Amino acid sequence: MATNIEAISGVSRAIEGLDVDRLRRAIQDEYALVASEPDRGFHFHTGRRLAAILQYEDEWLVGIPEATMASFAGTGNPFSLGALQPGERVVDVGCGAGIDSLIAARMVGAAGRVIGVDMTPEMVAKARAGAEDARPRNVDFRQGFAESLPVADGWADVVISNGVLNLFPDKFAGLREIARVVKPGGRIQIGDILVQKAVSDKSKRDIELWKG
Repeated sequence: MATNIEAISGVSRAIEGLDVDRLRRAIQDEYALVASEPDRGFHFHTGRRLAAILQYEDEWLVGIPEATMASFAGTGNPFSLGALQPGERVVDVGCGAGIDSLIAARMVGAAGRVIGVDMTPEMVAKARAGAEDARPRNVDFRQGFAESLPVADGWADVVISNGVLNLFPDKFAGLREIARVVKPGGRIQIGDILVQKAVSDKSKRDIELWKG
C-alpha cells in the first residue's frame, strides 16, 4: 500500500550508532517488569492512578480486570481524540497489558474488531490473560514490532497508540507501517510525548535516556 508520508529530517532514518537490538531488549526488560511486578515502582505512573491522571472515564474502566489495570502504562488518552464507533476495526500499536484494546473492543461492539500488538512477550501474555477474564469476543493480541505490524494492508478504520511512538528507533518506519494498515480515510489517534528542542545525536544513542 503506497503512502504519502514525507520524510522528516532527524527522525526519518535509523539512528547512526544506536544498537537497536540492545535498545529493544532494554525496553522489553522494563515492560516485562511492569507486567509481572506492577507494584514495584517505576519512574513513570502506572495503573488506576495513571488512568485518572489521563482522564479516562470511569465507565470505560468497568469490567477491566484489576491485573490489566495494574500494568497500565501510557502517556496520553487516545480516546480523547474521539470515541470509536460500532463496527470499526482498530489496531492498538504497543498495546501493553491491553487496557486500551479492551476499552476499544467495548466501543466498537460485536460487529467491530480490535488487534493489539506489542513487542514484549510478558505484556502480550498479560493482555491475553486479561481478555480471557473480560471475555470480549472481538479482540486479538499479537506479538510484533511497530515497524513490522502483523496486520494486513488497509485493515484498520482506526489506529490507536499510547506512549509508544517515542520508543520507535525509526519513527518514519513506524509511521509508514501505521499508514500501511489503516484504510484510506481512516483515522490515527495517538497519545504520546513530544520534546520542544532537538535531541542530540549522543543522547539518541543513550539507551538509558530512551528508557527514562
